[in-house]
Amino acid sequence: MATLPPGTPPGPGAHPHSHVVPRHPRLDPLADRYAARTHGMKSSEIRALFSVVSRPEVVSLAGGMPAVTALPLDAVGSMIGELVSGMGAQTLQYGSGQGDPRLRERICDVMALEGITDASPSEVVVTVGSQQGLDLVTRVFCDPGDVILAEGPSYVGALGVFQSSEARVRHVPMDDDGLIPEALEQALLECRAAGDRVKFLYTVPNFHNPAGVTLSEPRREAIIDIAERYDLLVIEDNPYGLLGFDHEPMRALRARNSSRVIYLGSFSKTFSPGLRVGWVLAPLAVREKLVLATEAQVLCPPSLTQYAVARYLDTQPWREQIKLFTELYRERRDATLESLEALMPPGTTWTRPDGGFYVWLKLPDGLDAKLMQPRAVNAHVAYVPGIGFYADGGGREYMRLSYCYPEPDQIREGVRRLARVIEAEQDLHSTFDAVDTGRFRAVHDSAVDPLVGPATSDRFEEEA
Repeated sequence: MATLPPGTPPGPGAHPHSHVVPRHPRLDPLADRYAARTHGMKSSEIRALFSVVSRPEVVSLAGGMPAVTALPLDAVGSMIGELVSGMGAQTLQYGSGQGDPRLRERICDVMALEGITDASPSEVVVTVGSQQGLDLVTRVFCDPGDVILAEGPSYVGALGVFQSSEARVRHVPMDDDGLIPEALEQALLECRAAGDRVKFLYTVPNFHNPAGVTLSEPRREAIIDIAERYDLLVIEDNPYGLLGFDHEPMRALRARNSSRVIYLGSFSKTFSPGLRVGWVLAPLAVREKLVLATEAQVLCPPSLTQYAVARYLDTQPWREQIKLFTELYRERRDATLESLEALMPPGTTWTRPDGGFYVWLKLPDGLDAKLMQPRAVNAHVAYVPGIGFYADGGGREYMRLSYCYPEPDQIREGVRRLARVIEAEQDLHSTFDAVDTGRFRAVHDSAVDPLVGPATSDRFEEEA
């Protein structure tokens, strides 16, 4: 078969990517066959740290790993063993694409704690964690080029899903009270004027990942009002809602509007992330599409883990266990905030979460969390640079600190190490303040693609 010389445009009827020249012909002989959507794929800032944070000498303030050792592991182990020995014919078999009916009933009981009292088990789709739920929702609603509105910063796993669907993310600013409704309305007006198709707003309203803030009650009502006026679909991602330290769970957005809000939930933070059980609550017509997408993707969610979660909710004191988790995380949050207050240099600011796992820290002027990361790793402390939580390359002056996994004494030591790193970075910058970096900045800025953000080291390696 004849091949076109490099750079020759394809003829009539040819696939638009048929003339793409392999970028890694010697490293990967299939490089010219990948779909266009794979070219922007890269490891998340969190996953890239796994090899570092597993080292015993490193204090990790990076990963959001729940404290599963606080579970009654003997009881949970016995429960799962009894499921296999007594119900192996069911638990080890294929199941429904929508999920186990008993589990869907219990999920409705869990959501009722956040004011969702009108949910029916028939509207629930069980997923492999809420991450699969988000992927399914995005697959069902988004075409390439569609716009998704999301808080800035936003959950890194969601940004990966949106990127793989070739959607464009537009960030909406937030502050200590969560997403700013006026900024959301302005974004909608600007997208409408530009002819962009906005498919939905993605939001984490409770104990936000990564910002740690919670959407205030007045703003919840304002966002629902905007959704009504602008015919906007809202995707409410709520893995942390039951982990509040100082008050009862806030009423979910879905509890305020059942037609405009699709709700994503998970047992990863309140029971076990290793079981990978989450869910989507959606109107019946959407549910049908989600079930079809699930069957095309994984046939059905795993039966054993579904039965395990349902049995846990039926037989274990799970509400008391959540209270135990919240007390544990409150102690670790307090250790984090106290250490930050005592040790961080002037010019450093941070959020003060009242639940969940995360503190969002802003560095003093001129510092870059991504560039500072090797120095931190060398000092045996890990964090997640803020750039990983923006689709447009922003967030370099921020970092996410997670307090859910380390013990309080480890947290204090980690913050002490981090403060020293920041101080050393400040000293370095002050020493070289007189150096003219204008040319470097001009080159750096010229490498920014307005749609996908700055040329990171990952993209440089990809293009090399």
